[in-house]
Amino acid sequence: MKVAVFNTKPYDRQFLTAANTKDGDRHELRFLEPRLGLDTAQLSGNADAICAFVNDGLDRSILERLKDNGVRLVALRCAGFNNVDLLAARDLEITVARVPAYSPSAVAEHTVALILSLNRRIHRAHARVREGNFALDGLLGFDLRGRSIGIVGTGNIGLCLAGIMTGFGCRVLGFDPRPNPAFEALGGRLVGLEELLSESDIVSLHCPLTPDTRHMIDETSIAKMKPGVMLINTGRGALIDTRAVIQGLKNKKIGFLGLDVYEEESDLFFENLSGQIIQDDDFARLLTFPNVLITGHQAFFTQEALMEIADTTIRNISQFELTGQAAHPISLELRV
Repeated sequence: MKVAVFNTKPYDRQFLTAANTKDGDRHELRFLEPRLGLDTAQLSGNADAICAFVNDGLDRSILERLKDNGVRLVALRCAGFNNVDLLAARDLEITVARVPAYSPSAVAEHTVALILSLNRRIHRAHARVREGNFALDGLLGFDLRGRSIGIVGTGNIGLCLAGIMTGFGCRVLGFDPRPNPAFEALGGRLVGLEELLSESDIVSLHCPLTPDTRHMIDETSIAKMKPGVMLINTGRGALIDTRAVIQGLKNKKIGFLGLDVYEEESDLFFENLSGQIIQDDDFARLLTFPNVLITGHQAFFTQEALMEIADTTIRNISQFELTGQAAHPISLELRV
């Protein structure tokens, strides 16, 4: 199949090309640097399929333009699909496929890195030492052993994080509308969301973004948390109401904030903006807090994860070519 791959970086080329080679160079991959949007959709040319990333636009108008170009398959090289109008895709008879799971260890381990770095102020200590400042004032942390961590979302990533934090000696709580029995088998305890928020020293988000979970962390939910709570989000940016979190930081209800995602990240992440002024006032405000640590959507970024993403993406395309059905299609029911 002819595949237009949007929003590509050098690592996308490397891993997708390697995966396609393993499949006998079966598909004609055309790598495009621009993000997919209404003004770039025409770049798909005469492709049978397009390959898109988490911050590419796939609303009805864009899908209609892709359909006019002959596109029959949208192969997402990510797990999230909140950027896709699934109803429009169904109406246009465009199949949408994704990578439902890839190296959950990658995201879980990055979550732990954020927790440890915030707790022991590693980012601040590193900057101090480089300046010859070896004072310990302001770097006091706490033992993780005996602390409670609340994991919102007990899928593959949440389960992996639970195993790691159990190893640290933490009391592990979990919430999920679809409880995973394996979570309790690891020694975790499944509870309601309110109990999780009120009992946890650390709250970590690992759930998909749906209409029900959008801004699940808002002024009301923050009020239910322990004073000085550590909040971590490596799930989806819009799970958090940024302005409510900023207020929580200002009044010290939130003691630590670790983000790998941000609700308006599409204008920021995956690009080098070091020579520019950040125009997003909320994001700029977050950067002023000493107890906030932000990474640019890199939790997934390991060799193993990129290999799995590329392999699954190529598998989706190959199976669609053979059978008209992708290996991991997205249905409308997954939106809720």
